[in-house]
Parts: sequence; C-alpha cells; structure tokens
Amino acid sequence: MKVTALKENAEKNNGEYVFGAADTGSHACYVIYGILKAGEKDRLIKPGKGHEEMLVAVQGELTVSGQYGGRLKPGTAIHLAGEQTCFLENAGASEAVYLVAGGHSEEGHSH
Repeated sequence: MKVTALKENAEKNNGEYVFGAADTGSHACYVIYGILKAGEKDRLIKPGKGHEEMLVAVQGELTVSGQYGGRLKPGTAIHLAGEQTCFLENAGASEAVYLVAGGHSEEGHSH
C-alpha cells in the first residue's frame, strides 16, 4: 500500500489535490484535500453530474456562498449533489484547510 502526501500535493497543485482514481485505481470514491491561503476566495466546489460530495471544514473558518450561504467552522460540513455549486472564501488571517469526500450518486455516472 502506498501512502499519499495530500498536503504536499495540494501545495504543489494550486491548493487542491484529488486523492482518487489516479492513486487508487478505483472510481468508487475520492477525497479532495484543499488549502485556502488567508484572504483567498472564489474556490469552486461542484460535484458534477452523477456525483455527491460532503465538504468538511478542518482548519480555519470558511465563508460559503452559492447553493449554501454561511460559515463553516472546523468540524462542520455540508452536502452537495450533482450541479449544486458553492464558492469558498478564507477571510481569516491564517491558512484554512478543508476536505471534500465524494462518490457516485444513485443516478450513475460516466467518465
């Protein structure tokens, strides 16, 4: 089994890394590790057709707009499905971290 460095990969890839099929060989599920720098905004979260995602605030407080509007404090989460869209902002003075756990909805999918 291979250990994947999510944080390091996110830092190298514009603040997000998808731990999924390329790492696991499976299309069943994935996790996105995201980092928002202080003051960064407009990070798009959108599962896409045939997918559902759970967005979890891990570190820092996230301001969310779009399908859901409000603040996510560490340890809180929202659920998005299909074409539902949100944007994230980190209005704090330090880095914010989030996870997006996703998989395929009952509607199926195609890649």
